[in-house]
Amino acid sequence: MNTTENTAEKNTAATPAFDIVIVGAGSGGISAASSLLKRNRGFRIALIDPATEHYYQPGWTMVGGGIFGAKTTRRQMQDLIPSDASWIKQAVKGFKPSENEVVLMDGSSVAYKHLIVAPGLTLDWDGIDGLKESLGKNGVTSNYSYDLAPYTWDLVTGLKGGKALFTQPPMPIKCAGAPQKALYLSCDNWLRHKVLNDIEVDFMNAGGVLFGVSEYVPALQSYIDRYGVNVNYFHNLEAVDGKEKVAHFKIVSGEKEGEQIVKPFDMIHVCPPQRAPDFVANSELAGPGGWLEVDQFSLRHTRFDNVWGLGDVMNTPNAKTMAAVRKQVPVVAENIVAALKGESLRAGYDGYGSCPLTVERGKIVLAEFGYGGKLIPTFPKWVLEGTEPTKAAWMLKKGILPGIYWNAMLKGREWMAGPADLEKLRA
Repeated sequence: MNTTENTAEKNTAATPAFDIVIVGAGSGGISAASSLLKRNRGFRIALIDPATEHYYQPGWTMVGGGIFGAKTTRRQMQDLIPSDASWIKQAVKGFKPSENEVVLMDGSSVAYKHLIVAPGLTLDWDGIDGLKESLGKNGVTSNYSYDLAPYTWDLVTGLKGGKALFTQPPMPIKCAGAPQKALYLSCDNWLRHKVLNDIEVDFMNAGGVLFGVSEYVPALQSYIDRYGVNVNYFHNLEAVDGKEKVAHFKIVSGEKEGEQIVKPFDMIHVCPPQRAPDFVANSELAGPGGWLEVDQFSLRHTRFDNVWGLGDVMNTPNAKTMAAVRKQVPVVAENIVAALKGESLRAGYDGYGSCPLTVERGKIVLAEFGYGGKLIPTFPKWVLEGTEPTKAAWMLKKGILPGIYWNAMLKGREWMAGPADLEKLRA
């Protein structure tokens, strides 16, 4: 691996420094670099990302539930980036897609033949008044942060009575089930320790349904009923006062639309609102809402043929999950190889995403679905019934998926992740 703080030469579009430049060294970026190099070791690839640490974010729910230690979800970036790729340790300022260049924060540019945009999304902690200064104390926490997930478990084990709030902002968010996962694991712990009857639990959901794919709702509703959770739909969190221990919500739909609600709490788990990174949203590559504008099947940009998307930054109507990225990477890799050869694109993405809903310690509802909410189970029902809570899904989430992530996905091993046929998806 070639590492540089700023060695990218100023190049023209005619003489690019790299065959493929990848913005973002998260799940998608590193996996894409590895997958491309598996296909052609001669590719000149650069990963642009200033971060020095890499996180297995799906594990943070388990940290907040007392199952994983936080440190097991973190590794050094330098140990994960493929040795044949160059690592440019800088932030991106913007794009010049007509000139085939990425502009770095120091003003220099990196030229490319093909560009993969995979920086993830931005957690907008400032989007809720008072949240940022309240986090990590006074009972305010979030599993969406590596530093805060352990505090979630501290709060859960310390709460013996009172009021607990769990919030979910408007879509899109990454891992749409994560707010509920925190809710279920917390309630399960309180039930096991016989204190749940002394805790009033509210799920404050800015949306209007428990889960976006109806086939999974009955199983989830049964756990809502088991734990005695009050579900409040169309309640969007607007402000948190940690010192006073109150949260302010606005009703965003229905007969009471516009009404302000104040809820006291002893513990509140917050899922922050989320948006595209500014350097994407303010660029020529953005579409409505600031998200990277790509074709949902080929993942190629709709206006720039040598620009591709991966992961949470895209405008594609799929669940923003790590499992989605695992399926997207081979699509982008195969299509870039085809494009470089002047061939037609054949690899397609069917919208697959997976959300292992941790409804209790030891059982998970493994939601797997694609575009339009179509169920796309990986395993036959006799192995794993996805619409029901199973121990097998728990074993998969707890014992198997982390290893697949570190040792397969990031290394370009595309187990059970082959692309769909692009023509058939368009038919």
